[in-house]
Amino acid sequence: MEGLFILLLALVIDILFGEPPRVIHPVIWMGKVISFWQRLAPSEPFACCVIPKFCSCLIYQAQSPNKLGNYILELREESGARTQLVYGAVMVLLTMCAFASLAYFLLFYMGKISLVAYIITAALLLKSVFSFRELRKIALEIKVLLASDNLKEARTKLPGLVSRETRALGKPALVSATVESVAENTCDSFVAPLFYFLLLGVPGAVAYRVVNTVDAMIGYHGKYEYLGKFAAKLDDVLNFIPARISGLLLVVAAYLSRRTGKRAWQVMFRDHGKTESPNAGWPMSAAAGALGIRLEKVNCYSLGNARNPLTPQFIASGIQLAEMSALLWVSLCLMTEVTHFVFAA
Repeated sequence: MEGLFILLLALVIDILFGEPPRVIHPVIWMGKVISFWQRLAPSEPFACCVIPKFCSCLIYQAQSPNKLGNYILELREESGARTQLVYGAVMVLLTMCAFASLAYFLLFYMGKISLVAYIITAALLLKSVFSFRELRKIALEIKVLLASDNLKEARTKLPGLVSRETRALGKPALVSATVESVAENTCDSFVAPLFYFLLLGVPGAVAYRVVNTVDAMIGYHGKYEYLGKFAAKLDDVLNFIPARISGLLLVVAAYLSRRTGKRAWQVMFRDHGKTESPNAGWPMSAAAGALGIRLEKVNCYSLGNARNPLTPQFIASGIQLAEMSALLWVSLCLMTEVTHFVFAA
């Protein structure tokens, strides 16, 4: 029954107070640890990986200097990529185990003190790994800025939600990016953490947040492609079920809010595979179908049909869908906890 009280208290804390101060926010400390690991990341391959192959290539390539030079460059790239991949995997697993273990032993200690201390501490930890109020707040601020045609300030605020370049985005693209982020973060910032709380308790939710944070920081193409590849793939695995749950919740929310639930369902199944991520397309395409808009990231994907022009009002509509989805998910989580208590009694 403790799980029920922990979940309820965590939700109340989020609604009333939002995010904890940065100095004690566990996710901020996750970011600091990840940044520390990142600064120590190898930029060059280990000599022990290169020298044996290098010596063998000298024997066969001595008469072809240009070919030899190209071979050495390829060898350095291959070995460096492998080194960064291994380092990235170790970084993720150690950070995940460290934070999950801290949460476990802290709760174990608090449980020895009193049940009340245990529940309060667990609720505070759980609240720190999910966020709905903050997501809603930032999205509404962008909506107000776009409604007043303050595109410069909206572009400045949008990186709080998305990782893409925002400096050249026009108003429709800014609306699209905001709605996409609200839909995707319905999964990443709310459904998935509570999903792992139900499965593995607070330490499980903390472990999920570590992986998701590493992926958000370095799990993308470019400089840290190999360093962040393990985190990106693990995040894909962990979000596989929550993303599909989130898509279904948005479809149901569309029906309940008297939007076009049928179109949300159709667009979700038609367009969910268009994104590079195997998961992000499910909630985003469901939201696009429900709202009757096209969500687009240039040269990457296009979800939904342009039945309506992209105006700032659709940000508010997207938030309403996310709120309904969150309410549905909380109801399911609470019913799960009650059912578990009844059968365990």
